[in-house]
Amino acid sequence: MQQQILDLCNRISNVTYENLTKIIRYSEAKSADGARKLDDSYENDLDAWMGGGTCFSLTWHLYQELRSMGYAPKLLMGDKRIEKNIHCALLLPVDGEDFLLDPGYLIFDPLKIPVAIPFQKSEAFYPLVPNVVRLELENGVLGLYTGSLKGPLKLRFEFNILGVTPQEFQKHWSESFDREMMTYPVLNKLDREKGVQYYFQKGNLLIRDKDGSRMEKILPEDQVSKLHAIFGIEEETIERALGILRK
Repeated sequence: MQQQILDLCNRISNVTYENLTKIIRYSEAKSADGARKLDDSYENDLDAWMGGGTCFSLTWHLYQELRSMGYAPKLLMGDKRIEKNIHCALLLPVDGEDFLLDPGYLIFDPLKIPVAIPFQKSEAFYPLVPNVVRLELENGVLGLYTGSLKGPLKLRFEFNILGVTPQEFQKHWSESFDREMMTYPVLNKLDREKGVQYYFQKGNLLIRDKDGSRMEKILPEDQVSKLHAIFGIEEETIERALGILRK
């Protein structure tokens, strides 16, 4: 894998997955299309981002950066059981091989997609820390499984590897502003050096490392300071988003 791709993945790994800035922009723009066009990933460098963004922001930024470097990534939409087009990622062809890039699911390593076998399932296993990954390719559909080395892996998303156009991707992005997850805070960050994942949803913080997971409750009065300390987002941004959700 080319070093410039690995360097790009490393830079984006320092950005927090979060829906707080998405909630703020939706409140300001009053429309999904308007909020999407305000997103940092359209024009700002990573250092200027308000916070981070959801899978759409992270994937779109990576897509644009790779194209500017001369590569031809494909935009993929991910399905989760009956929920269609709820996630997104990239398929990146490099030197005759295809790789999955899924920054929205905190996978910042380019993972080689197994070669298709007619009428059979092909698999590849990646012992990442703290979440191991298995990719399964069958009939043009790529299954993403994650979990720990100590337990069974779960199917997270399925991607049609044919991909979608930028226009279709942006349509699904706009539709995501009306999903249920926009009604509560979601933040997700991976400390790659320590192999620790921090995931906050509603009032609960999940901390996962190679030894397992533990859950902590963060009281409403402590959320601004603690989320700032853990995820590195400005306290003002956190307070604004939580204020919008309280209305």
